[in-house]
Amino acid sequence: MDVLIHAVVGLHIIGIAALLGGFMTQMKAMGKGEARMVPAMLHGALTMLVTGVALVGLNQAEDHTVNTFKIGVKLALLIMILGLVYVKRDEEKVDAASFGVVGAATAANVFIAVLWV
Repeated sequence: MDVLIHAVVGLHIIGIAALLGGFMTQMKAMGKGEARMVPAMLHGALTMLVTGVALVGLNQAEDHTVNTFKIGVKLALLIMILGLVYVKRDEEKVDAASFGVVGAATAANVFIAVLWV
């Protein structure tokens, strides 16, 4: 079961990389007011959601302690990110504020995962 959990963690990290990488590629365009939500951001957020839920289930099945408050905060941030990316995905240009919120919330989600024990 540990191998499966580690594999899902790897997929979760790939989702984070896709979301954050999509954001980073558009930062220069954000400065010009021409940023857009690229498909990698949507797919990364969806991957994070699916693998995050799977990780909670797998860890509970192994009787590991799960900090449900931390998971709730991370889930709330991810749903906000996913909602913004999904709603704005077809727009040719996204305002810098909405785009910045996605990047900041993604970074916050990473730091919550790493620093909150």
